[in-house]
Amino acid sequence: MELFRDEKIYDFMSKRNIFVSISLILIILSLFSIFTKGFNWGIDFQGGVEVQVRFEKKADIGEIRKLISQKFKGANITTFGNENEVLIRLNVKNASTNVQNDIGHQIAEILKPLGKIDIRRVDIVGAKVGNELKEKGLQAFIFSIIGILIYVAFRFEWRFAVASVLALFHDTIISLGAVSFFHIEVNLDVLAAILTLMGYSLNDTIVVFDRIREQVRDSKIRDLALLINDAVSRTLSRTVLTSLTTFFVVLTLYLFGGEIIKPFSFTLLVGIIVGTYSSIFIASPLLIWMGFKIDDYRKKLAEKEKKRKEKEKLREMYQGGVV
Repeated sequence: MELFRDEKIYDFMSKRNIFVSISLILIILSLFSIFTKGFNWGIDFQGGVEVQVRFEKKADIGEIRKLISQKFKGANITTFGNENEVLIRLNVKNASTNVQNDIGHQIAEILKPLGKIDIRRVDIVGAKVGNELKEKGLQAFIFSIIGILIYVAFRFEWRFAVASVLALFHDTIISLGAVSFFHIEVNLDVLAAILTLMGYSLNDTIVVFDRIREQVRDSKIRDLALLINDAVSRTLSRTVLTSLTTFFVVLTLYLFGGEIIKPFSFTLLVGIIVGTYSSIFIASPLLIWMGFKIDDYRKKLAEKEKKRKEKEKLREMYQGGVV
């Protein structure tokens, strides 16, 4: 199945300045949101107690807040999914003296005047554990970037590696900007979504880069912009179809998967859109700005092929008993 004609060449590179300008604006807005609004850290990273409560009728947030604040100061209380459920967050300082007790039982006793309730779940994370999770998450991100640099540089060429990593930074910053702007809770699921998106976006970028490498090796085109246009156009149907398939699956998770999975699915939704955009419009133009030379790369490929044939010849001579 093809959405775009394989023989049709779309002139993406002539509009690369427009695409990059759009990306720069999105990155600036994302960084502004991150540094001004910050993140809505979940208890996975900041520590604390989180209690999900279901009421038989519509929850009165004001009355719940009034009752909870008598014992736990600074509690954060929000609706969760529907008007009958609330999420109560208690910070570590207030909750630490009660961690050994049954927090769920205490909350149930406090809210008893409001009628019959059901404690759906209770999560407790200490401040030390939360800080460790932040550090481990940052380490996972850094090691992923280093691994990607090494892999792409080894498989292609260092300019391809730098371009792919810059595209990943582009995707990550914009995705995190959306998480910050829409006040999505940042928990381990969101971290997993970011790392998943890095792999997803890299895969899309590698497909395009692999096509560019094939065109460098097999075609006679000497204009890099024209060669990139040809490579991107030939992979366009595959890229869009893959992204649409993934997008609709994640959209279903977001709409019907429940509140617990919404931070994860929201991050993936944004990342799929941004990652597809960057693999088509951002990663490839970076090769032009970094001074990638078709002739130099063809010489490099020719030298590799020559060495490969020499090794193959020596192997055949050895197996034939000549050496």
